Amino acid sequence: MKNANTINKSVNMAETRAAAKKRQPLKYKRKPTPRFDSQKYRGLIQLFWFGVTVWIGLQFYFFVYYYLAGEKGIYLPRPPGVEGFLPISSLISLRHTFETGQFSWVHPAGLALLLIFITVSFALRKSFCAYMCPVGLVSESLGSVGRKIFKKRLKLPAFLDYPLRSLKYLLLAFFLYAVFYQMSSADITTFLNSPYNKVADVKMLLFFTRVSEVTFWVLLVLVVLSVIYEGVWCRYLCPYGALLGFIGLFSPAKIKRNKNTCIDCMKCSKVCPARIKVHKMKTVHSDECFGCMACVDVCPVQDTLDMKLPGGTKISPKTYVIAAFLAFSIPILAFKISGYWHNNISEAEYREHIENIDSPLYHHNRGQVMTREKLKQLNNPPH
Repeated sequence: MKNANTINKSVNMAETRAAAKKRQPLKYKRKPTPRFDSQKYRGLIQLFWFGVTVWIGLQFYFFVYYYLAGEKGIYLPRPPGVEGFLPISSLISLRHTFETGQFSWVHPAGLALLLIFITVSFALRKSFCAYMCPVGLVSESLGSVGRKIFKKRLKLPAFLDYPLRSLKYLLLAFFLYAVFYQMSSADITTFLNSPYNKVADVKMLLFFTRVSEVTFWVLLVLVVLSVIYEGVWCRYLCPYGALLGFIGLFSPAKIKRNKNTCIDCMKCSKVCPARIKVHKMKTVHSDECFGCMACVDVCPVQDTLDMKLPGGTKISPKTYVIAAFLAFSIPILAFKISGYWHNNISEAEYREHIENIDSPLYHHNRGQVMTREKLKQLNNPPH
């Protein structure tokens, strides 16, 4: 009731302003209630994918530690979905595919997921961040804790915000430079088939289960900063989000505002998790737009703020949320059915790799990986 009264008050104030300026007052058409709550269903989708991610993590944990313990304890098969946490390896696989026309079978699910995320970002902006990313959900949750503590959402001044937002693009540029320019075709092939890359997912797990003091403090600082300032990782540091945000700029789906019926209540800007000043824009052209539909949901006036395609075709919040869920689910199922999901590394090979995971064979130096041939040369130097 309080929200309805606020909406009516905003509409009435807009009509009064129009009358005071001796203009023909517009007939503001209030949205019908109850409306589809896109944020409720977006939250449910986030929880679904978060649950999937946690289950994948547990499966992978038991798989790795079964072999680390000498084949003792609980055994669960390795889940291919863990490769979604190997974006650099997937990016290298993508270059390999561009150059050879062939898919690498070391981490096929990782490449499949990267292709899905890129494609969906072009169609539905960077919906991955708003609907699927587990880090995004954790970041939003920590931000909500911060709002309860500080009673408002804190923000940085523009002279700090803009330079800091460039950090994630600098990180992205570094990785793109290293993969697409610095590495030769031979380097790409060597890396993809190296022992290190074959167990890159295992190394990632051990990075978090064997937490160093530096890692602990870095993670703690990120958590605290995320409480104080919502989305600090996503907004300033995530190179994956930078890539998807840049691609999302070319998406045909964009938030459009009808300034003739806008009542300047600024609700859209207040609820935007990306802090976009939606109430000042005719069309939202921003790499930070997640396509979360929060602004469309909260707008009280019909036909004022909508997600639209070229030509003016509207995409309702309900349609968009369903599309965002299916756009990830269907391609993943398709890759699974096609057979390009499980890698070609045998259980016996995994056992050997994991049991010797601390060997120099599974280390790398600034992207330069160790091969069995190099290790033999180091252990048996010529006399």
